[in-house]
Amino acid sequence: MPNLGQIFVHFSPELILLIGALVILAYDLVVRGRDALQPWIALITLAAAAAATIGLYGDAATIFEATFNLGSAAQPEIVTVREGVFISDGFTHFFRLISAVSAALVILSGMTYMRERTPFKGEFYMFVILSALAMNLMAGANDLIMIALSIEFLSITSYILTAFLKDDDKSIEGGLKYFLYGSITSAAMLFGLTYLYGVAGTTSLPDLAAVIARPESELVSGLDILVLPALMFVLAGVGFKLAIVPFHQWSPEAYEGAPTPVTSFLSVGPKAAGFAVLIRLFAAVHGSESISTAWLGILAALAGVTMVVGNLAALRQSNVKRLMAYSSIAQAGYMLVGIAAFFGASLSGIDALGSVLYYILAYVFTNIGAFAVIIAVENASGSSEISAFDGLAQRSPMLAVSLVILFLGLLGIPPLAGFFAKFAVFSAAVTSGMTGLAIVGVLTGVIAAAYYFAVVKAMFMHQPAEGAGPIRPAPTLTFVIVLSLVMTFVIGIGVQPFLDLANAAAAVVLPAASAVVNGH
Repeated sequence: MPNLGQIFVHFSPELILLIGALVILAYDLVVRGRDALQPWIALITLAAAAAATIGLYGDAATIFEATFNLGSAAQPEIVTVREGVFISDGFTHFFRLISAVSAALVILSGMTYMRERTPFKGEFYMFVILSALAMNLMAGANDLIMIALSIEFLSITSYILTAFLKDDDKSIEGGLKYFLYGSITSAAMLFGLTYLYGVAGTTSLPDLAAVIARPESELVSGLDILVLPALMFVLAGVGFKLAIVPFHQWSPEAYEGAPTPVTSFLSVGPKAAGFAVLIRLFAAVHGSESISTAWLGILAALAGVTMVVGNLAALRQSNVKRLMAYSSIAQAGYMLVGIAAFFGASLSGIDALGSVLYYILAYVFTNIGAFAVIIAVENASGSSEISAFDGLAQRSPMLAVSLVILFLGLLGIPPLAGFFAKFAVFSAAVTSGMTGLAIVGVLTGVIAAAYYFAVVKAMFMHQPAEGAGPIRPAPTLTFVIVLSLVMTFVIGIGVQPFLDLANAAAAVVLPAASAVVNGH
């Protein structure tokens, strides 16, 4: 068991984020909401958390061993989580960096936007930092209780951020719908988690994996019949964060109503953390062939439906934020293909999960970059309708060309990052015998070109509205756009280092599951 010093070291990124959030709150109370140093404190906090994460690379530990008394005072029933409720390993480190980078880009994107729309700027930066903290806790969750608490933590901060503009009816409506859907799926998830505990007698993911991998045990007689429904209930809570069909209904309203920087964050942050939890859960149940096969069949079906519904629904949208909401749903379907393609702890399996992590890395920059352009247009026009992009090529050629490139990245056109991301997940699907799923992904990608073209057509083929002048985005917003463009090319052209990083992170999750299967 790690000593206190090791616990502080391995939990240092999360402690830094927590301290930074409290410092922002205290400082904001002193300056009484004036626009001062809050965003820079947030950025320094995220940079420090990322630096601490880089320092931990190559090292791993499970921390916070927990003891629960499930009985009465007269007859105590002590349950000890031997493995610790939080694991700091290469997989967690990968998502720690994802959370730091995405939160930093969102803060830079939102500085001008929030300054002009709310006096509560300090709270905005604090809740973005707390959301990054919740993402880290989800990525490192090694216990069913930790999974539930971290998902609820991220949900609460997301609800607040969505409804952050108190004088905007759409923001309040989006936050309320987000909350209502989240409450229902959280209840379903908690039911599934308690069912898993009742079946296996443990809340620890490694112990759960050990129980599932021992079919000779009396505890697992007919286990597949009991575990699969429980996993489906858990998938409701995780799928809500991923915005996969049929748990996506909240997404268009929340995306449209939320402040656009928050929409940008919702499109990448909770989605990445949700996939981290899904992969951890998958590693715990794949020790049983019957459960694994059925579980992956369900995921494959959800991936196909999500890709189709997301792309078809996007065709009918006239608001760019709603269009991007359905695009984000479709992108979650593409990522789900990689998880569905995984069938074991072999090298091909590691590549399947590694392709999902590579996809997430590419998606962070392409999607946040696209939203940065949307923020620039909305700052200038006050609207996020497609008509607000009329004549953008004349008003700001840089923004128009940037958005075209980022859309091409989301489509998966070479040599941009999205191309190899989609190539990797579809190749994994073909290798795993899911050729039909890969074909659905390719065909729905063609559909995506149609709704992206609607925005491109407005930018290049329509005339600007009368009186519309040039758009000059703020320096911080320009930085986010340029960085996103650079990384979209770098990740797409220099594939191997990023793919190696993703495969290494995925490989960390799999050996433990393999050891359980082999009785080690």
